[in-house]
Amino acid sequence: MINTTQKKHSILSSICTLWASFSRQTRIYILLIYISLLGLFTGVSVLLFQVLVTNQISQRVRSDLKEARENFLEIYTDWEQKPNQTRQDLEDFVDKLLSDQIIQDDNFFVFIINGEYYRSNPPQLLGPMQVGSELYQQWTSTTQFSPEEWKSADTELGNILFKAEPLVVDDQQMGVMVLIHELAEEQNEALAIVTTFTFIEGVVVLISLLLAWFVVEWLLKPVQELAIAARQINESDHLTQRLTPKGSGELVDLAQTFNAMMDRLQESFNHQRRFVNDAGHELRTPITIVWGHLELMADDPQEQHETIELVLDELDRMGCLVNDMIALATAEHPDFLQYERIDLRQFIRDLFTKAQSLADRIWQVKLECSGSMMGDRQRLAGALLNLLRNAAQHTPPNGTIELGCKQTLTQVIFWIKDTGRGISLEDQQRIFDRFVRLGKRRSEGSGLGLAIVKAFTEAHRGKIDLVSQLGIGSTFTITLPLSAQNNTVV
Repeated sequence: MINTTQKKHSILSSICTLWASFSRQTRIYILLIYISLLGLFTGVSVLLFQVLVTNQISQRVRSDLKEARENFLEIYTDWEQKPNQTRQDLEDFVDKLLSDQIIQDDNFFVFIINGEYYRSNPPQLLGPMQVGSELYQQWTSTTQFSPEEWKSADTELGNILFKAEPLVVDDQQMGVMVLIHELAEEQNEALAIVTTFTFIEGVVVLISLLLAWFVVEWLLKPVQELAIAARQINESDHLTQRLTPKGSGELVDLAQTFNAMMDRLQESFNHQRRFVNDAGHELRTPITIVWGHLELMADDPQEQHETIELVLDELDRMGCLVNDMIALATAEHPDFLQYERIDLRQFIRDLFTKAQSLADRIWQVKLECSGSMMGDRQRLAGALLNLLRNAAQHTPPNGTIELGCKQTLTQVIFWIKDTGRGISLEDQQRIFDRFVRLGKRRSEGSGLGLAIVKAFTEAHRGKIDLVSQLGIGSTFTITLPLSAQNNTVV
């Protein structure tokens, strides 16, 4: 038992160390996941913001060009409807139009008449727009309205948006008007906005990471308290460490689960200590008797014979006690029971036959079962015989002891009813505890009999109940669920 306790403490200490390490790693893992997700979403948001800003600026420029073209067409349509317009008239129209127009920055009006450059506003054209350039050749060949965007390889110049409009007089094309906007300034504006947004996002990310570090530490504080409490547990403090959960959530549930676990461990360890102490006390008495009689044994053959008989009797009692302790210990193992099919009526008849040889009492049997069940025949028989033996010991010779069995759709119920002295209500609360021998019911047994009966019953997923009254008798009832795992009824 002591080795088992030390082993449990060793395992618990190892778990504490691992848990403390895990809590620190968890903090890092959470922050790494947070950084990864935050970086991913920040990058996506910057790209999305850049696309939105660029599209918004582009839409604004295109809208301005569209409005300028509509204004030009309104003026040009009025002029073009006049009869007998010549090239000279067109040139005069262009001169007057350009002199009246106030051109915004990065905007250009270019007029090409009869395939030749005539005039522009502003007069100084950029490199890609000059006469003879690839873009200029594209304009001179325009025969219908053409809105396009020319991609520039020069990052300082930027792309060029243009709307080329044929100038038609009396169904004859006399030239081309080109509205142009150079996008370098807008592109730089978009870049500046995106750069500012990226900087702000970076600052927000850094602040978020700093706050996350402290928030995660605060959130994991119950885990740290759990690790500290677990490390402080040792055999001397009797597992009294508990956490104080505050609020709600998974970590509070963890703290409550830890406290419940510690309650179970403390109760288990207390039972173990009491068991070891009681077992030591029970074994010390027969050892002392054997030792004393062997020391005092004389040379007289008769005295030697009596001493040997007494020693053998004490050794038998010690052997029974050890066997009972082993039975209690093995009852906790998951593979303790050896299941087989049990015919209930035959099982009860066999028990009744064995019970009649225990003592000269009025024995009765009551059978209300006819099926079979799966169970450990030897363990069940041992538990019921133990109850029958107790009933025989505490029932007077003219008393009655009844062995019964009843079967329902979901359960099988065994009972032993006697007309003995009965058990007080106070003693009923602890009669199934180990090494308990009560008042007038005290016997020469080990005090483990009813504890073994309870252990065997619970191993079968059942329960044991006691109803007793002083001067009238006692009834012990064992109820086994037929629907439980490994238990079936036919």
